[in-house]
Formats: sequence, structure tokens, C-alpha cells
Amino acid sequence: MKHAVLLLALMLAACGTPATDASGASPSEAQALNEAAAMLDNDSVSANALVDNTSDQEAE
Repeated sequence: MKHAVLLLALMLAACGTPATDASGASPSEAQALNEAAAMLDNDSVSANALVDNTSDQEAE
């Protein structure tokens, strides 16, 4: 009888777990995070495109 209760508890625990990836995010959350990361990548500026203006200015 104890084995049946344990088996039932394990079966119920297995059905209730949501599908997640290694980070714990659900597939829809992972997709939303990937889309947000892609938008940030598109809006980013290359470090090579930045100009250092501090060397052009002299102390007044």
C-alpha cells in the first residue's frame, strides 16, 4: 500500500511540472526574451563608432 501511495504521488508531481528550459523560463517567456535581446542588439552602437572627445578639449 505504501508503494502505491508513493507511486501516485510521483505520478501527480510529474504531470504538474511546466515545460521550462535550463533557465526556468517557459517557451513563451524564452521567445519574448530572445525578441527583446534582438531589439536591443539592433539599437546598440558599435564601440568603434564612438568618438573620444575628451582628448580634443583643453582645460580652461
